[in-house]
Amino acid sequence: MQIVPTKEQINSWIRNFVPEQDLFFLEENDLGIFEEYLSEVLVVPVEEFFNHSFYKQIQFINSYMYWTISSKVKYVLVAQPGWISNLPRQKKKDLLDRQINLGTGLIFPLSIFSSTEHMPKEYIVYGNEDMNENIKKYIGDKKEEFVVIRNDVWNNLPYTMKVNAITAYAQIWDDWTVHDFPPQTPNHIVKYGNKFTTLAGSNCLAATLFAITGKDWIINEWVHPETFLNGLHRANYCVTNDNIRKGDVVTWVDKDHVVKHASYHINNNLFFNKNGQTYFEPWKIIGFEQLNELWSGYKINVYRKSY
Repeated sequence: MQIVPTKEQINSWIRNFVPEQDLFFLEENDLGIFEEYLSEVLVVPVEEFFNHSFYKQIQFINSYMYWTISSKVKYVLVAQPGWISNLPRQKKKDLLDRQINLGTGLIFPLSIFSSTEHMPKEYIVYGNEDMNENIKKYIGDKKEEFVVIRNDVWNNLPYTMKVNAITAYAQIWDDWTVHDFPPQTPNHIVKYGNKFTTLAGSNCLAATLFAITGKDWIINEWVHPETFLNGLHRANYCVTNDNIRKGDVVTWVDKDHVVKHASYHINNNLFFNKNGQTYFEPWKIIGFEQLNELWSGYKINVYRKSY
């Protein structure tokens, strides 16, 4: 079956997904092209940007998809909403074209919009040979047209258009297909299972620690691998070589033994799972076959509670 977010959740996504500060990512030689327009923005070297406590907030990370951004980026322009609207049309288009080529987030396939009537033409860009490879698996390929979303254009779209667009974009991340709860699912998992959140950051490791501890506050944390392993240890979970049983934790690890994903086995090969750290990805009940297919490139470790 398929689940859908509530109206309140969608409204929260619409309000929060596009940050108030506009970010534009540039290569070394790009600064000269926009030099006469930079007095009203902050020009931040990329090393300072990624170490800046404000821009390391999870919503910036998710919206701009830092993990897909090209290593060619040397500067980040931090601009107030509306700055880009005042650029000459060709400069505006040049700047937006660079965003798709450098693999930044907030780029939507044009096909998810019901109309282009309210969409400024310069915000519509074309995939090309320079399009960043990392971003293709999230938004499409170079044969498509895309819209580079920033605060001004997003806020000026009609409400119904934003609802349709954010819902369609969210389903690029997760198809929202779930299983029913297996018999004897713990009550704390039923409380959150097959539901969406309005908070960015909650990830698979937090969901798994929540499942084994029952502590509600943990489910909304952004948990990192070492913290997760510490949590398993303190909950008396140890690696086992047995087949997966009810109540086990399954992890998928890379060649350096870093945990890339984790999930909690409820029973009958059904898991309590969250695929990522965005609010587009629900806490859901998923079968092992589908789960393992998503993470097939990694080694499985199984943890079991030692009583």
